[in-house]
Amino acid sequence: MSAERAVDLARLIDLIEQFPRQTILVLADFVADEFVLGDISRVSREAPVLILRRRQMHTLPGGGANAVNNLADLGARVRPVATVGDDAAGEALAEYFRRKKIDASGLVRKRGWTTPAKTRFLAGWAHTVQQQVLRVDREPERLPDGTSDLLVHKARERIADVSAVLLSDYGYGSATPEIVAGVRGRGRWRKPVTLDSRYRLHEYEGLGLTAATPNEAEMEAAHATEIGGNASKLDVLARRTMARLNLSALLVTRGRHGMTAFERRRAPHPLAVFGSDQAVDVTGAGDTVIAAFTLTLAAGGTVLEAAQIANYAGGIVVMKRGTATVTREELAAAVRSDATENRTEGSSGYAK
Repeated sequence: MSAERAVDLARLIDLIEQFPRQTILVLADFVADEFVLGDISRVSREAPVLILRRRQMHTLPGGGANAVNNLADLGARVRPVATVGDDAAGEALAEYFRRKKIDASGLVRKRGWTTPAKTRFLAGWAHTVQQQVLRVDREPERLPDGTSDLLVHKARERIADVSAVLLSDYGYGSATPEIVAGVRGRGRWRKPVTLDSRYRLHEYEGLGLTAATPNEAEMEAAHATEIGGNASKLDVLARRTMARLNLSALLVTRGRHGMTAFERRRAPHPLAVFGSDQAVDVTGAGDTVIAAFTLTLAAGGTVLEAAQIANYAGGIVVMKRGTATVTREELAAAVRSDATENRTEGSSGYAK
C-alpha cells in the first residue's frame, strides 16, 4: 500500500475521532419503525394465510429519526426538530431519544395527528431466521395549521452553534422547502447543509444547500428518466441537479454498484461497495449514509473524505437486520481493518 493511501486512511480515522465534538441540527420527518415478531402457528382455515403467534413488538426510530439515531451512535450531539403525534408511536420515539440522552425538546407534539409508522410483521419457525411477511403503513394527513411556523421557530432557536444542518424529507411535512426557507431566513447558511429528499429533490432550488444524497431511483424520478446503471447518464443528470440547486456536491447511492460522489469542476468519483455486495437488509441505509456524510463535513472533511466514510458506514449497516445504526467504534474498526487488509495484499479496497 502506498504512503499516500496510508495517509488517506489515517486522515479518515482522525475525522471519525472528531465526531464527538460536532453538534448537528436535524430537521426531519420522523417515522416509527415497528417490528412485530411471531412464530408461524398454522395456516388459517378462513383464508390461505399464515397465522402468527405474536411473541414481541418493538419500535425503532425510522425515517429522519433514524438519521438522528445514527448521528448519536456515531458520537455527535444531536438537536432534532420534527413533528410527532400524541399517539403511542409518537411517545415511543420521544421516549427512545430521552433514554439515549438526546434532547427531545425540539419535537412538536400534535394532538390528533398520526405519527408516520411502518409496521413490519416478521415470521418464522422455531430455530429459523425471521422473514418479513407483511408491512402495514400508517400515514398522517397534512400538518395542522401553525405547525410549520412552530418548527421554524424551534429550528432557529437551536441553530446558532451547530456544526451542520441535516434535512431529512420523507414527504410528511416537517422538512419542506418552505420550512427550510424559514429557517434560513434572508441570510446565508454559515455551516454545511445536507439534504435527503425522497420525492421533491428539485424543489429545494435557491435555498443555498451544500450537498444532497439521493439514491439512483430518486434521481430517475427527479429527471423523469431511466438511468439503468449507466454511469455516463448518471453523470449528466447529476450535473443538472447540482446546477439547478447550486450544490457543491452530490452523493448518489447506487445499491450494489456502490455510490458516486460528484463535485463542481471535478470528474465523478465512484466508490465500490465496502464489504459484501450481498446486502442482508437495506432498511434505512440512506439515513446512515447521510448521517456519516454530514458528520464528516462538519468535522472539516472534504467531500471525497465524507463520501469514503459514508461508504464504510453504508457497507456496515446493510449487513445488519432491521432499522440499524453504525457506531463510531465500528466505523473506525472498518477503516483500520481495510488498511490492514490492503497493507497485506498491496491493493486498494475501493476505487480511489
